[in-house]
Amino acid sequence: MPLGSLTDSVKELLENEDALTFRHQVNRCATVTGLLFATALLTAPQALASTAPVHTDSSSDAVATAESLGRLGPLTDLIIERLQIGDDVAASKFGTNSPIEDPVRERQVLEQVRVKAAALGVNPDAAAAFFQDQITASKIVQRGLFARWTAHPEEAPTTRPDLGPIRERLDQLTTELLQELKGTEQLRDKPVTCAVQLSLAAGSGAVLERLDALHRQALRTGTHSVCR
Repeated sequence: MPLGSLTDSVKELLENEDALTFRHQVNRCATVTGLLFATALLTAPQALASTAPVHTDSSSDAVATAESLGRLGPLTDLIIERLQIGDDVAASKFGTNSPIEDPVRERQVLEQVRVKAAALGVNPDAAAAFFQDQITASKIVQRGLFARWTAHPEEAPTTRPDLGPIRERLDQLTTELLQELKGTEQLRDKPVTCAVQLSLAAGSGAVLERLDALHRQALRTGTHSVCR
């Protein structure tokens, strides 16, 4: 099916969501998700080609400027960035006595989230649930990398990043993620529309960032509480 036809079908199926019964919403959600998955597969390579800088060296990373598709694309990009920072967190801890589990740090993060969420007009409980998912997703990445590096020592990192700058960026991401949660509230309150947009954003983001199976699993966890 041509890309234009897929896009038209998606737009048609997204209209008048509030007028549908729950059963029709569920059925349509499955249909639209399939359509948008196909759309993502078609458009992601185009996005790579159109947004990536031109290099004469074929070994260059061409996805640096690419963005996830759809209205939840910016939020998904931030979630993916946070997951990728989990790689650095794992590298900083691997081979040391620093555990993956850090309950004290987690409580601090969630308390900060509640305070910042209230200041932005975001439901603190919903924000805390969303960030609990981010913490869990990061631990999925860390555990997976620990297992990989233990089984294949030759793949283990040879340098240990400083956790200080990493945590500074994570704190910045907390604010940016909360701002995106606030900006997408109305969209995320519509179950079908949100599920469709999230499928598009997560599918295209995984392709654009070339996420492996471990990071795709973590992305599913990190997006679990996006739609309310």
